[in-house]
Amino acid sequence: MGEIAERELFEVLEPPIQRIPFVFNSPHSGRSYPQSFLDQSRLDALSIRRSEDHYVDELFQNATFLGAPMLLAHFPRAFLDVNREPYELDPRMFDGPLPPHANISSMRVAGGLGTIPRLVAENMEIYRGRFPVEDALTRIETIYKPYHATLRKLIARTHVQFGLSVLIDCHSMPGNVHLPGSAQRPDFIIGDRYGTSAAGELSRAAVDLLQQLGYSVVRNKPYAGGFITEHYGRPTRGLHALQIEINRALYVDEATLVRRPGFGALVADLTTFIGSLARHVEDYGAYLPLAAE
Repeated sequence: MGEIAERELFEVLEPPIQRIPFVFNSPHSGRSYPQSFLDQSRLDALSIRRSEDHYVDELFQNATFLGAPMLLAHFPRAFLDVNREPYELDPRMFDGPLPPHANISSMRVAGGLGTIPRLVAENMEIYRGRFPVEDALTRIETIYKPYHATLRKLIARTHVQFGLSVLIDCHSMPGNVHLPGSAQRPDFIIGDRYGTSAAGELSRAAVDLLQQLGYSVVRNKPYAGGFITEHYGRPTRGLHALQIEINRALYVDEATLVRRPGFGALVADLTTFIGSLARHVEDYGAYLPLAAE
């Protein structure tokens, strides 16, 4: 990894005692860019950050105070995307052959957004040219796999302790995202893979609670959840996974990446939301494993 020491690749923020059956995950808010990676890139220091879920780790920072662990990445999404299959790789990016189990034909690879992304937002090419395939495989072995191993342990521990677990996968979306065929630009999108990654009752509660706070909220469109939500959500076994997308226009200037004055108010609202959703699960959690749609 070079400039990023192993202990700094990602971090688990732990409460003194886990009091609620939730695990929070912020896989795209990392902003520690290895100099060797920047040297490979054709982008300037601001442009390469366009794929970040800016400050999402800070928006959900009070989850730990409410009694839930939070896993957060320090490595940037442009360097490695853990919300993909482990080997969604574009052979055009690398010198040397990919392993035979690589998925080279997924829609995400075609769009330049595989495990090792080719593009950042607005279709900007990251790299000056090809680079050794060994570098890509090293990122997967030394970052991707340990990250997911850590996430699995947090979910399993929570499930054992409480009899169910709720993974909240935390993301942000560009301010200009709108609903298909509509001019509506939602403040939040709750994704549950169309009812397959979490109980429908849980998803509806998340939507309702955010709406009660005054936000425009939709479910699954245009973002239903990525690899993490799909992979870890098994609601019939009491393993629920929700993806939350927050409109960046609520809290950050996307041109300068400066936090907006409403940043603190959004943190407070999300803290209220987490507490309310946790109380909902406490009241109705026994029924959630049977409620998948």
